[in-house]
Amino acid sequence: MSGSKSSVPAANALPEEDPMALTVHSLPSFNEVAAEQRTRAGRLRMILVMAICAAPVLASYFTFYVLQPRGQAYGELVQPTPEIPESLQLHDLSGHSVSPASLKGQWLLALVQSGACSAECERLLFMQRQLREMLGKERDKVDKLWLIPDDEPIAPALLDALQKGPPITILRVSRESLQAWLKPADGHALNEHLFLVDPLGRWMMRSPVQPDPSKIKKDLDKLLKASASWDKPGR
Repeated sequence: MSGSKSSVPAANALPEEDPMALTVHSLPSFNEVAAEQRTRAGRLRMILVMAICAAPVLASYFTFYVLQPRGQAYGELVQPTPEIPESLQLHDLSGHSVSPASLKGQWLLALVQSGACSAECERLLFMQRQLREMLGKERDKVDKLWLIPDDEPIAPALLDALQKGPPITILRVSRESLQAWLKPADGHALNEHLFLVDPLGRWMMRSPVQPDPSKIKKDLDKLLKASASWDKPGR
């Protein structure tokens, strides 16, 4: 009929697309998605474990150096705290190689002295021993460490005296590798200080030159008290 609308669709009209005919490209496979999720979950777990391990030590630092329940610290806080290098070349007195990781797990009161050990060296070794003993029931949380950066022999009488007293770890160390970890105060040498290393193997405090043992003990008392909730005797 003239003027009526045609019911026949135009020849060039586009037909509606069939949703089932669509093709999906570039979507990852199920295995790829699962692998990515496992990797992400593994990283999160690793970060969580590291945070849990570090939190108690960080909390003790915060209590010791920020809250300072008994006043200012006598020793010098080292920031950032250098972790014991895996490349540190250590040997026992028999010449056997010792892993740096074996020193972790305990607070370390460390000295760096020649094997020849002068009178001042012997005085510091005696102070080191007395400081640990003065800690009383807390002393088993602290190990004594003597690092020897040369090949000089230890006098038999001194070695015998050290072996008869409370246990001390004596290790020879490469001077070059040691300098990548411990540092003296400006204008001084390593053998003039006592060094404190935390159970994670991080050097965190250096005593003044000619240290006052009673003041160092106060630092140790505060630090061990701050870490009492998590730090247990022994490695």
